Order: sequence, then C-alpha cells, then structure tokens
Amino acid sequence: MSFKKGFTTVEVLVFISILLLVFLIVAGFIFWFNYSNSKAKADREVLENSRSAIETMLYEIKGAESVYTPTTTSSQLSLRTYDYLPSGEGTSYIDFFLCGTRICFKKESQNPVFLTSDAIEVTTLEFVHISINGSDSVRIHLVANYKTSSLELASSADLTSTASLRSY
Repeated sequence: MSFKKGFTTVEVLVFISILLLVFLIVAGFIFWFNYSNSKAKADREVLENSRSAIETMLYEIKGAESVYTPTTTSSQLSLRTYDYLPSGEGTSYIDFFLCGTRICFKKESQNPVFLTSDAIEVTTLEFVHISINGSDSVRIHLVANYKTSSLELASSADLTSTASLRSY
C-alpha cells in the first residue's frame, strides 16, 4: 500500500473557505463593537454635558436673590445674588448665555467660563421667568447635539427643568 502525503485541492478550498468565513465574522464583530462604542460615547458626551450645565444653572437659580430683568431675555439669564461678592458690594450679578454654540457662565467683573465642552453644540438655550404671587421661578430649555460629520453618530439631548429662587 502506498499513501500519498498532502492535501487535495478540495480540502484546501474548504479550509480557506472556513478560515475566510471565521475572519469575516470576527471582522464584522470588531466593526460593530467599534461603532457601538463610538455611538455610546457620543450619547454620553451630550447627555453628561447638558445635564452638568443644567445642574449648574439650577444650583445658581436656587441660591439667587432675584432675576435681574433689565438684562434677562429668552436667551440670557441674569441673576442678582449674594454669592461671588466683589469687595465693598452688597449684591452681585451672574449671567448664563450662549457663547457661539457653548453655554457660558459669567460672574460679575470676571470673564465668562464655558459650561459645555467643544465636543457638543448647543442649538437652543431658552429661559422663561415665571412669577406667581411673588414667587419667582425660571424654566430652562436646552437642546444640544454632538459635533460630528457622521449621521450614524448623531446624538442629541433635549432637557427642560424648572427651579424656584430662594425666598429671602
């Protein structure tokens, strides 16, 4: 009896086909995992930035003495507060507004500070001053989007919240 060592052409083709199929499945899983990770990052970035900005604004509203109506508009909120007092002053003013596509927080006589990162763009920032029987509240509506050129990674957050000013 003589035995030939080696593989037949059919065996080699079956092996290559199975190897190629396994490679395609693994590659597809890697691409899907990468896409899912990028999408989750975009969602997280928008939501965390928007939530942090809203929480900062709500904290300052709750501690404010009053809404400073001469400079408050639907796109800017000005508050009179006892916090952040310049020397020799009895009250101070703080403002929230859009600086391009980012939310800014400005304390009296200081430069504005960004509350949102440059990875997101705020498309809507609206303030509504609500006054009922001498009790003041402010409703905030914020819409932010993740900055990306890919429609697949598009993410946005639409948040609305209301806070009452402290009663002195």
